[in-house]
Amino acid sequence: MQFKKTLSVIAAALFLTSCAVIRPGEVGVKQTLGKLNDKPVEEGVRFFNPFTTTFIRVPIRTTNVEQTLLLPSKEGLTITAEVSVLYNIEKDEAPNIIKDIGKHYERNVLINTLRSAAANISAEYFAKDMHSTRRNEIEQAIQDKMNLVLSEKGFDIQAVLLKSINLPARLSSAIEDKLRAEQQFQEMEFVVQRELKEADRKRAEAEGIRDAQAIINQGLTPILIQYQSIQAFRELSRSNNAKIIITDGKAPIMVGE
Repeated sequence: MQFKKTLSVIAAALFLTSCAVIRPGEVGVKQTLGKLNDKPVEEGVRFFNPFTTTFIRVPIRTTNVEQTLLLPSKEGLTITAEVSVLYNIEKDEAPNIIKDIGKHYERNVLINTLRSAAANISAEYFAKDMHSTRRNEIEQAIQDKMNLVLSEKGFDIQAVLLKSINLPARLSSAIEDKLRAEQQFQEMEFVVQRELKEADRKRAEAEGIRDAQAIINQGLTPILIQYQSIQAFRELSRSNNAKIIITDGKAPIMVGE
């Protein structure tokens, strides 16, 4: 009875060790007696002889690798940066990656390429550029340089992200002072522009008033003034209130009741 139980345990163990599950987002590289199969195995359950064969699982989904790097700048400073790399492996190239680089391809190739590319690119920029709009430009340049080296090996670098950048304290303070001064200058420039626009508005308003008065003065001919005086006399004559009017016969001037 005990012997049968032992056989059952051995059989179950053999069954489990002879079964490989390739999960979604992975491919399996079959290795038989040390030789790698050139064709990757896609997701599913695979049975094999555990004494001669094994499967090496290789993720082909997008993978994130994070590293803290010391990067040189153009002016010779050292900047601490947390860099994130998003990459994936081309499915058909998985066997070649295992064959040429090994299972530790991230450590052996990817991270070393990142360190080299990031250092070379950062040395072309000033430290302040990493805190400016040129940050995206630096990320893209590192990504392009990594793809130039790794694409032929089966890697696709999808993005390089500078997540955190720590500048030397004195430089960081100097950049903050400069940004503060630029902001104050922009505020002063805004005030000056506003005052100039207000001056233009007042100038245009004064010119409008002047032009209107000129037009009115041109229209006030002696005949028109006399006509308006006659109209005024007529309106006064119809009034029930007593008025004292002084006139030279041309324009009435009301003194009082």
